[in-house]
Amino acid sequence: MENMNDRISWIRDLVKSEEQMEENGMIEMGVGADTERGLMMETLGYLQQLKNAFIETAQTFNELKGSALGRVKIYGIAKTQADFMLFRNGFKMIFSLKQPGVVSIRFNFIGPANFMPSQIPTNMASTAPLMNEILIEASQAAFGELVWTYQGKQTRVDHVVKYHMSLFIKESAK
Repeated sequence: MENMNDRISWIRDLVKSEEQMEENGMIEMGVGADTERGLMMETLGYLQQLKNAFIETAQTFNELKGSALGRVKIYGIAKTQADFMLFRNGFKMIFSLKQPGVVSIRFNFIGPANFMPSQIPTNMASTAPLMNEILIEASQAAFGELVWTYQGKQTRVDHVVKYHMSLFIKESAK
């Protein structure tokens, strides 16, 4: 969900551009062309949508689980205000801004130094190997709309959350 400021920021840019044109007497051909900043804002907004959806999903999971053992915790990460991490039973899944227009998802086990990935019990084997990185990328659609894709296919936040939360719960079960 975007807030009111996000919805009108492009209008503010338009007004600012027009004011500069009136002051300088020059027409700015690149109105709204600050694509790098716009892409960064869109990426942070997408990460925030994911974070909010994971918070809601984790709260529901924890409430339905009842027991304090094996609860999913969500932590913010210092890199940006939107980066976050799921944590449970020594496993973590990290969602972070890799670059404007690219969100990185990494999953790994935090265990003893002598614990090797090849020693992971078969009941913990994953369809996505530990520490692999999944990239969700912004793609330009019609009329300047950004859509989020994985391997060139459009994604939806609810499906990204359902898939990754299910994987995380399955892999982090003791």
